[in-house]
Amino acid sequence: MKIGIIGVGHIGKTLSRKLSAAGHEVKVANSRGPETIDADALSSGARAVTAAQAAVDVDVVILSTPLNRIPQLTPVIAETPSDAVIIDTSNYYPARDAKIEAIEAGQIESLWVAEQLARPIVKAWNAIGAASFAEKGAPAGTPGRISIPVAADDPRHREIGMRLVDDTGFDGFDAGTLAESWRQQPGTPGYCTDLTHDEMPNALATADAERAPKRRDLAVAAITERIGGGGANPDSEHLVRINRALNM
Repeated sequence: MKIGIIGVGHIGKTLSRKLSAAGHEVKVANSRGPETIDADALSSGARAVTAAQAAVDVDVVILSTPLNRIPQLTPVIAETPSDAVIIDTSNYYPARDAKIEAIEAGQIESLWVAEQLARPIVKAWNAIGAASFAEKGAPAGTPGRISIPVAADDPRHREIGMRLVDDTGFDGFDAGTLAESWRQQPGTPGYCTDLTHDEMPNALATADAERAPKRRDLAVAAITERIGGGGANPDSEHLVRINRALNM
């Protein structure tokens, strides 16, 4: 498939490497220009381009930016082919994104993103930590393979998202529609807890919408106390232990 990735932070960089290695034709972009993209993101064959170039002549566009930057991408996505699948990997963290009143009032993150972009979206790769994503992929059928929930209103889009998750080394789990995607947001049992396909249904079913934001903020405080701020990436085991202790 032809895939454009906008955002090459921890998750975006791994997406670039893994999807290129899986045989997809990948273009990657950031907000600072193609010349600033780390060579590591291009190590499996992806090409560095501008954001506008990443969104045209593609089958899939993956947005891997902080959630508060999504509205800035609306003009870019407006030029994306109408039949292209838009996948969002972001999560809402008020300390980073500043408060978004609609989400604070209860709007589901994914529905807010779809509203900003005026396009249907797929929610995927948001519920795994960057270190686990980079380090813990495994071939299909491997015992204990980690599962990643995928939500979308369009069943075809959801299926494409699940296939791409599989290409990155994880089991895609059908998490239903965007209305249910709050169950994979920060602070829920399925978020960054490295569960298998068999463990994921109970995690999604037992998610608590009222408690999730409180648990999200507790996890941020615990991680910040341990490793400090500045965008540091916690190691996979530490992140999983914190989220399992707080969210499950």
